[in-house]
Amino acid sequence: MEESKGKLGLGELIGLVVGSIIGGGVFNLMHDMSVSAGAGAIIIGWVITAIGMICLAFTFQNLTMKRPDLDAGVYSYAEAGFGKYMGFNSAWGYWASAWLGNVGYATLLMSAVAYFLPIFGDGQNIWSIIAASFILWACHFMILRGIESASFINTIITVAKLIPIFVFLVIMIISFKLGVFTQGFWFTPTGKFQFADVMTQVKGTMLVTVWVFIGIEGAVVFSGRAKKRSDVGKATVLGIITVILIYMLVTLLSFGVMRRSGLANLSQPAMADLLKSVVGSWGAVLVNAGLIISVVGAWLSWTMFAGQLPYEAAKEGTFPKWFAKENKNGAPVNSLVFTNICVELFMFSYLITASAYNFFYSIASAAILVPYAFSAFYQFKYTLSESKDTPDRTKNLVVGVISSIYAIWLLFATGSTFLLLMMLLFAAGIPVYWYLQKKDNQADKVFGPIERWAAVIILLLAIFAIWQLATGKITI
Repeated sequence: MEESKGKLGLGELIGLVVGSIIGGGVFNLMHDMSVSAGAGAIIIGWVITAIGMICLAFTFQNLTMKRPDLDAGVYSYAEAGFGKYMGFNSAWGYWASAWLGNVGYATLLMSAVAYFLPIFGDGQNIWSIIAASFILWACHFMILRGIESASFINTIITVAKLIPIFVFLVIMIISFKLGVFTQGFWFTPTGKFQFADVMTQVKGTMLVTVWVFIGIEGAVVFSGRAKKRSDVGKATVLGIITVILIYMLVTLLSFGVMRRSGLANLSQPAMADLLKSVVGSWGAVLVNAGLIISVVGAWLSWTMFAGQLPYEAAKEGTFPKWFAKENKNGAPVNSLVFTNICVELFMFSYLITASAYNFFYSIASAAILVPYAFSAFYQFKYTLSESKDTPDRTKNLVVGVISSIYAIWLLFATGSTFLLLMMLLFAAGIPVYWYLQKKDNQADKVFGPIERWAAVIILLLAIFAIWQLATGKITI
């Protein structure tokens, strides 16, 4: 097998995938899903998600093996298939998703700590910002000691945080009642299956599922540091299958212990409230402790990812060269500093919005759809260009078609509000891309004909989003 100069083995890569996927979202999953859907629609939503995410995992696995030269993975697929500007937007969206998600993780973490230390209130006061800032920069300096050291710690944290989740699942299985699960199964006016109503519910679960599955590409981002290239694809597929099983059980078993209306009214983190209602206060203690461990681990993973991708992109000329600087331990020092300053600044939004976690997980989920979609499109395009006698060509075409349809469906399910807010993010990247092409790459033309129209549309939609915000038609 092909050896690389990296130092991450299969176990550490799986740890990065599972660790980055299972963050704080799983602890509030039953609440977030029940707000907009009944058990029947959630089952359909999970089936769609499982098929789509597994196909995306196979997409990352296939492209990792077919294009070993594209070490940055997520962004480089977009650039290889659709040009520099689309590659830049893919990298920009992924990077924005990573650090905005960390802003959401911070408030969720502090709300769990507040169970033990009430001074932190709902996780959105000044004391929460101070404590979260300390943890943020602790992760920062840990990563500066070296990627391999941080990933080893992350693997240990991943194992530790799974323990309370498995305890929760065992208790839910014991407490499960079929009558509770089937009551209000379709959550429709008639109580029966009605296609339009059920599909609206399914659509309402999509941003939640994207948020809790972000990270399936985790091993691909670090493919350049893997001991064996083949381990990257294995880690991605094994990680996603493991997480799908956990998420489905966490959600559906909860509907057999408490009715939908009760789940929808649980406080954050919902898993703690639900377990407390079954076994008493020790259940809340266990879950809140698990949540703290889980979010710290996911925060570490995503701080690594958020720093690594601009670094990889800068080496290829897709981000400014300044991001490519390493320290003596091989950590992307400039990329980490700039990224974590952005996280720090956005933490102060806790003081002006009542639901920071929901907002930041939604916008982070919307932003990452762009690199996911371009990866799926490139899987189809690349496979289509292969000769007809290429092994597994038909299978890879099917994977490309399904993952592309799934990506388009996710963009549709996101809704106009978050799509417009997402345009603000990509519009902010236009001057950066202009500077990059003129200054670093010394290009005569910044945009090609199609790219120019894409930039104009993004800019116009961003202006419309600002107008909608100013008139109160969109609220944060």
